[in-house]
Amino acid sequence: MILVQNEDFDLNTEYEALRQDCPAIGAIVTFVGLVRDFNEGDDVSSLFLEHYPGMTEKVLQGICDQARERWTLNGIRVIHRIGEMHPSDQIVFVGVSSAHRGEAFAACEFIMDFLKTQAPFWKKEQTPEGGRWVDARDSDTSAADRWNELTK
Repeated sequence: MILVQNEDFDLNTEYEALRQDCPAIGAIVTFVGLVRDFNEGDDVSSLFLEHYPGMTEKVLQGICDQARERWTLNGIRVIHRIGEMHPSDQIVFVGVSSAHRGEAFAACEFIMDFLKTQAPFWKKEQTPEGGRWVDARDSDTSAADRWNELTK
């Protein structure tokens, strides 16, 4: 399940949706990203996210499909919020269920790493100096590149 939405999400609801009382599930790994109140040494009062409707969901689905090709997974849930958010607001949820913890941890990290580098989201921060667009981080690109090296 992939959602791109303005509304917040409930971690317990998403966890229970992954669990589904399935005895084949031995592990559930979740990641929740939060809006920080700082970036590049500046205070951040809000963050506005835009996306490319239709394309964003297609890219996210492709990332999840790649994860399913690499690991045996029972379920994947990805929620990414758009619109205006403030420090400590939830921005992204990635949840993975699997028979084994190693596969669940790896798949969750893989999905998050590629989401950060491939999904068409644009972030604009509000700082005391005004608004600014946020560039991709070299560390995010390096994290995704690591997965590509593992498949060679």
